[in-house]
Amino acid sequence: MQASWWQTLRRGRGRLRAAPEQPSAAAPRIGIALGGGFARGIAHIGVLRVMERHQIPIHAISGVSAGSMVAAAYAAGADTAMIERVARGMKFRDVARWTISLMGLAGSDRMIPFLGRMLKCSRFEEMNIRLAVVAADLVTGKPVVFSGEGDVVLPIRASCSYPGLFQPVRYNGYCLVDGYVAAEVPTAALVALGATRIVAVHLPGPSGGVDPHNVFGVIHRCLQVMGHRLDHEWRAQADLVISPAVEDVPWDGFQSTGELIERGEQAAMEALPAIEAWLGRRAGTARRGTHRMSDSFD
Repeated sequence: MQASWWQTLRRGRGRLRAAPEQPSAAAPRIGIALGGGFARGIAHIGVLRVMERHQIPIHAISGVSAGSMVAAAYAAGADTAMIERVARGMKFRDVARWTISLMGLAGSDRMIPFLGRMLKCSRFEEMNIRLAVVAADLVTGKPVVFSGEGDVVLPIRASCSYPGLFQPVRYNGYCLVDGYVAAEVPTAALVALGATRIVAVHLPGPSGGVDPHNVFGVIHRCLQVMGHRLDHEWRAQADLVISPAVEDVPWDGFQSTGELIERGEQAAMEALPAIEAWLGRRAGTARRGTHRMSDSFD
Protein backbone atom coordinates (compact mmCIF):
# COMPACT_ATOMS: atom_id res chain seq x y z
CA MET A 1 0.00 0.00 0.00
CA GLN A 2 1.29 3.45 -0.88
CA ALA A 3 2.16 5.42 2.25
CA SER A 4 0.95 8.96 2.82
CA TRP A 5 3.53 11.73 2.50
CA TRP A 6 3.72 12.27 6.25
CA GLN A 7 4.42 8.59 6.93
CA THR A 8 7.24 8.69 4.41
CA LEU A 9 8.60 11.87 5.95
CA ARG A 10 8.66 10.40 9.43
CA ARG A 11 10.40 7.21 8.22
CA GLY A 12 13.19 8.99 6.37
CA ARG A 13 16.18 10.46 8.05
CA GLY A 14 19.16 12.33 6.61
CA ARG A 15 22.54 11.15 7.83
CA LEU A 16 25.15 13.28 6.17
CA ARG A 17 24.08 16.88 6.50
CA ALA A 18 24.97 17.82 10.05
CA ALA A 19 28.41 19.27 10.69
CA PRO A 20 30.55 17.64 13.41
CA GLU A 21 29.80 19.05 16.85
CA GLN A 22 33.48 19.87 17.39
CA PRO A 23 35.04 20.70 14.01
CA SER A 24 38.70 21.45 13.70
CA ALA A 25 39.82 25.03 14.16
CA ALA A 26 40.25 25.49 10.42
CA ALA A 27 36.90 23.98 9.43
CA PRO A 28 34.15 26.54 8.78
CA ARG A 29 30.85 26.21 10.57
CA ILE A 30 28.41 26.82 7.75
CA GLY A 31 25.02 28.27 8.55
CA ILE A 32 22.14 28.75 6.10
CA ALA A 33 19.44 31.37 6.65
CA LEU A 34 16.19 30.80 4.75
CA GLY A 35 14.19 33.94 4.10
CA GLY A 36 10.45 34.41 3.78
CA GLY A 37 8.44 34.65 0.61
CA PHE A 38 5.23 32.64 1.07
CA ALA A 39 4.97 30.31 -1.98
CA ARG A 40 8.42 31.41 -3.15
CA GLY A 41 9.76 29.58 -0.09
CA ILE A 42 9.53 26.37 -2.12
CA ALA A 43 12.75 27.51 -3.86
CA HIS A 44 14.59 26.75 -0.62
CA ILE A 45 14.16 23.06 -1.39
CA GLY A 46 16.27 23.46 -4.53
CA VAL A 47 19.00 25.31 -2.65
CA LEU A 48 19.18 22.62 0.03
CA ARG A 49 19.15 19.90 -2.62
CA VAL A 50 22.42 21.22 -4.05
CA MET A 51 23.93 21.31 -0.55
CA GLU A 52 22.72 17.78 0.01
CA ARG A 53 24.01 16.48 -3.34
CA HIS A 54 27.47 17.98 -2.78
CA GLN A 55 27.56 17.05 0.91
CA ILE A 56 28.04 20.56 2.21
CA PRO A 57 28.24 20.17 6.01
CA ILE A 58 25.63 22.39 7.63
CA HIS A 59 26.30 23.43 11.21
CA ALA A 60 23.13 25.49 11.71
CA ILE A 61 20.00 26.53 9.84
CA SER A 62 17.50 29.32 10.49
CA GLY A 63 14.26 30.38 8.91
CA VAL A 64 11.44 32.87 8.86
CA SER A 65 7.93 32.33 7.54
CA ALA A 66 7.93 29.64 4.82
CA GLY A 67 11.67 29.32 5.36
CA SER A 68 11.06 28.24 8.96
CA MET A 69 9.00 25.23 7.83
CA VAL A 70 11.64 24.10 5.35
CA ALA A 71 14.46 24.72 7.85
CA ALA A 72 12.73 22.75 10.60
CA ALA A 73 11.90 19.80 8.35
CA TYR A 74 15.49 19.63 7.11
CA ALA A 75 16.98 20.02 10.59
CA ALA A 76 14.69 17.27 11.88
CA GLY A 77 16.04 14.76 9.37
CA ALA A 78 13.93 14.96 6.20
CA ASP A 79 15.78 14.98 2.90
CA THR A 80 14.75 17.31 0.10
CA ALA A 81 12.86 14.64 -1.82
CA MET A 82 10.56 14.23 1.13
CA ILE A 83 10.14 17.96 1.71
CA GLU A 84 9.28 18.35 -1.98
CA ARG A 85 6.59 15.71 -1.66
CA VAL A 86 5.05 17.66 1.22
CA ALA A 87 5.18 20.90 -0.79
CA ARG A 88 3.44 19.30 -3.76
CA GLY A 89 0.70 17.80 -1.62
CA MET A 90 0.08 20.63 0.84
CA LYS A 91 -3.19 22.55 0.69
CA PHE A 92 -4.21 25.71 2.49
CA ARG A 93 -6.72 23.80 4.60
CA ASP A 94 -3.87 21.66 5.96
CA VAL A 95 -2.50 24.61 7.91
CA ALA A 96 -5.34 27.13 8.22
CA ARG A 97 -8.98 27.44 9.19
CA TRP A 98 -11.10 30.37 8.05
CA THR A 99 -12.58 32.23 10.99
CA ILE A 100 -14.15 35.51 12.03
CA SER A 101 -11.72 37.66 13.99
CA LEU A 102 -10.58 41.26 14.13
CA MET A 103 -6.97 40.03 14.22
CA GLY A 104 -6.93 37.91 11.05
CA LEU A 105 -9.04 35.94 8.62
CA ALA A 106 -7.60 32.53 9.47
CA GLY A 107 -6.40 30.63 12.49
CA SER A 108 -3.30 28.46 12.32
CA ASP A 109 -4.42 25.79 14.79
CA ARG A 110 -4.46 23.18 11.99
CA MET A 111 -0.74 23.73 11.62
CA ILE A 112 -0.24 21.92 14.95
CA PRO A 113 -1.21 18.42 13.72
CA PHE A 114 0.26 19.18 10.28
CA LEU A 115 3.69 19.92 11.77
CA GLY A 116 3.29 16.97 14.13
CA ARG A 117 3.06 14.70 11.10
CA MET A 118 5.67 16.55 9.07
CA LEU A 119 8.51 16.78 11.59
CA LYS A 120 10.54 13.76 12.64
CA CYS A 121 11.08 15.48 15.98
CA SER A 122 9.40 18.52 17.46
CA ARG A 123 11.88 19.94 19.98
CA PHE A 124 14.90 22.11 19.26
CA GLU A 125 17.25 19.96 21.34
CA GLU A 126 16.35 16.87 19.28
CA MET A 127 17.22 18.33 15.87
CA ASN A 128 20.01 16.83 13.73
CA ILE A 129 21.14 20.34 12.83
CA ARG A 130 21.07 23.37 15.12
CA LEU A 131 17.90 25.29 14.34
CA ALA A 132 16.60 28.81 14.93
CA VAL A 133 13.10 30.04 14.09
CA VAL A 134 12.49 33.78 14.03
CA ALA A 135 9.17 35.55 14.55
CA ALA A 136 8.34 39.23 15.06
CA ASP A 137 6.78 40.72 18.20
CA LEU A 138 4.21 43.43 17.44
CA VAL A 139 4.48 44.81 20.99
CA THR A 140 8.20 45.66 20.85
CA GLY A 141 8.67 45.62 17.07
CA LYS A 142 11.69 43.36 17.47
CA PRO A 143 12.56 39.86 16.26
CA VAL A 144 12.08 36.97 18.68
CA VAL A 145 14.51 34.09 18.14
CA PHE A 146 13.55 30.57 19.22
CA SER A 147 16.38 28.04 19.47
CA GLY A 148 18.28 25.76 21.82
CA GLU A 149 15.48 23.89 23.53
CA GLY A 150 11.73 23.65 23.74
CA ASP A 151 8.83 23.05 21.38
CA VAL A 152 9.37 24.04 17.75
CA VAL A 153 5.73 23.97 16.59
CA LEU A 154 4.55 27.20 18.22
CA PRO A 155 7.54 29.21 16.92
CA ILE A 156 6.89 28.00 13.36
CA ARG A 157 3.20 28.89 13.64
CA ALA A 158 4.19 32.34 14.86
CA SER A 159 6.81 32.83 12.14
CA CYS A 160 4.24 31.90 9.48
CA SER A 161 1.50 34.20 10.80
CA TYR A 162 1.27 36.48 7.78
CA PRO A 163 -0.29 39.79 8.96
CA GLY A 164 -3.91 40.21 8.00
CA LEU A 165 -4.30 36.62 6.88
CA PHE A 166 -3.36 34.68 10.02
CA GLN A 167 -4.17 35.67 13.57
CA PRO A 168 -1.08 36.52 15.65
CA VAL A 169 0.19 33.90 18.08
CA ARG A 170 0.15 34.93 21.73
CA TYR A 171 3.01 33.59 23.79
CA ASN A 172 4.73 34.68 27.02
CA GLY A 173 3.56 38.27 26.67
CA TYR A 174 4.46 38.46 22.98
CA CYS A 175 2.09 39.10 20.10
CA LEU A 176 3.91 37.17 17.40
CA VAL A 177 3.57 37.46 13.62
CA ASP A 178 5.50 36.52 10.49
CA GLY A 179 9.25 36.69 11.11
CA TYR A 180 9.64 38.40 7.73
CA VAL A 181 8.38 41.61 9.39
CA ALA A 182 11.48 41.90 11.59
CA ALA A 183 14.11 39.94 9.66
CA GLU A 184 13.64 39.23 5.96
CA VAL A 185 16.53 36.75 6.10
CA PRO A 186 17.48 35.58 9.64
CA THR A 187 21.28 35.77 9.43
CA ALA A 188 21.77 37.16 12.96
CA ALA A 189 20.29 34.01 14.47
CA LEU A 190 23.07 31.93 12.89
CA VAL A 191 25.80 34.03 14.49
CA ALA A 192 24.29 33.17 17.88
CA LEU A 193 24.37 29.46 16.93
CA GLY A 194 28.11 29.59 16.25
CA ALA A 195 28.17 29.75 12.46
CA THR A 196 31.40 31.19 11.06
CA ARG A 197 30.31 31.22 7.41
CA ILE A 198 26.78 32.36 6.68
CA VAL A 199 24.82 31.71 3.50
CA ALA A 200 21.71 33.88 3.17
CA VAL A 201 18.95 32.65 0.86
CA HIS A 202 16.93 35.65 -0.24
CA LEU A 203 13.72 35.23 -2.23
CA PRO A 204 13.18 38.47 -4.16
CA GLY A 205 9.76 39.72 -5.14
CA PRO A 206 8.96 41.93 -8.13
CA SER A 207 11.65 44.58 -8.47
CA GLY A 208 9.48 47.26 -10.02
CA GLY A 209 6.40 49.01 -8.73
CA VAL A 210 3.42 46.73 -8.22
CA ASP A 211 -0.18 47.90 -8.18
CA PRO A 212 -1.90 45.57 -5.69
CA HIS A 213 -5.43 44.38 -6.39
CA ASN A 214 -6.51 43.01 -3.01
CA VAL A 215 -5.81 43.42 0.71
CA PHE A 216 -3.12 40.73 0.77
CA GLY A 217 -1.40 42.37 -2.16
CA VAL A 218 -1.40 45.64 -0.22
CA ILE A 219 0.05 44.03 2.90
CA HIS A 220 2.64 42.10 0.93
CA ARG A 221 3.77 45.19 -0.94
CA CYS A 222 4.07 47.13 2.33
CA LEU A 223 6.26 44.40 3.82
CA GLN A 224 8.32 44.30 0.65
CA VAL A 225 8.99 48.05 0.72
CA MET A 226 9.88 47.85 4.41
CA GLY A 227 12.17 44.90 3.74
CA HIS A 228 14.09 46.82 1.10
CA ARG A 229 14.83 49.55 3.65
CA LEU A 230 16.18 47.02 6.16
CA ASP A 231 18.07 45.02 3.54
CA HIS A 232 21.49 46.17 4.70
CA GLU A 233 21.07 44.69 8.19
CA TRP A 234 20.90 41.01 7.25
CA ARG A 235 23.28 41.38 4.30
CA ALA A 236 25.99 42.76 6.60
CA GLN A 237 26.11 39.41 8.41
CA ALA A 238 26.11 37.22 5.30
CA ASP A 239 29.27 35.88 3.68
CA LEU A 240 27.30 34.79 0.61
CA VAL A 241 23.83 35.62 -0.69
CA ILE A 242 21.89 33.20 -2.89
CA SER A 243 18.95 34.82 -4.67
CA PRO A 244 16.91 32.42 -6.82
CA ALA A 245 15.25 34.16 -9.78
CA VAL A 246 11.70 34.00 -8.43
CA GLU A 247 10.71 37.63 -8.94
CA ASP A 248 8.01 36.76 -11.45
CA VAL A 249 6.31 34.14 -9.28
CA PRO A 250 3.34 35.55 -7.33
CA TRP A 251 3.34 35.31 -3.56
CA ASP A 252 0.64 32.62 -3.77
CA GLY A 253 2.12 30.73 -6.75
CA PHE A 254 2.04 27.26 -5.22
CA GLN A 255 1.27 25.75 -8.62
CA SER A 256 4.86 26.57 -9.67
CA THR A 257 6.48 24.10 -7.25
CA GLY A 258 8.69 22.36 -9.83
CA GLU A 259 9.88 25.59 -11.39
CA LEU A 260 10.62 27.16 -8.00
CA ILE A 261 12.73 24.19 -6.94
CA GLU A 262 14.63 24.26 -10.23
CA ARG A 263 15.40 27.96 -9.85
CA GLY A 264 16.63 27.35 -6.32
CA GLU A 265 18.98 24.68 -7.63
CA GLN A 266 20.29 26.93 -10.39
CA ALA A 267 21.09 29.75 -7.96
CA ALA A 268 22.78 27.39 -5.51
CA MET A 269 24.93 25.85 -8.25
CA GLU A 270 26.23 29.30 -9.14
CA ALA A 271 27.21 29.85 -5.49
CA LEU A 272 28.67 26.36 -4.99
CA PRO A 273 32.29 27.15 -6.01
CA ALA A 274 32.54 29.79 -3.27
CA ILE A 275 31.18 27.39 -0.64
CA GLU A 276 33.48 24.58 -1.72
CA ALA A 277 36.40 26.99 -1.52
CA TRP A 278 35.60 27.51 2.17
CA LEU A 279 35.94 23.74 2.59
CA GLY A 280 39.18 23.54 0.61
CA ARG A 281 37.56 21.50 -2.13
CA ARG A 282 37.98 21.70 -5.86
CA ALA A 283 35.01 23.60 -7.25
CA GLY A 284 32.17 21.47 -8.57
CA THR A 285 33.37 18.22 -7.02
CA ALA A 286 30.38 16.17 -5.88
CA ARG A 287 30.73 13.33 -3.38
CA ARG A 288 28.65 10.56 -4.82
CA GLY A 289 27.59 7.14 -3.65
CA THR A 290 27.34 7.98 0.04
CA HIS A 291 23.93 9.58 0.32
CA ARG A 292 20.84 7.66 -0.69
CA MET A 293 17.73 9.62 -1.55
CA SER A 294 14.44 7.95 -0.75
CA ASP A 295 12.72 7.22 -4.05
CA SER A 296 10.21 4.68 -2.79
CA PHE A 297 6.98 5.47 -1.04
CA ASP A 298 5.84 1.88 -0.58
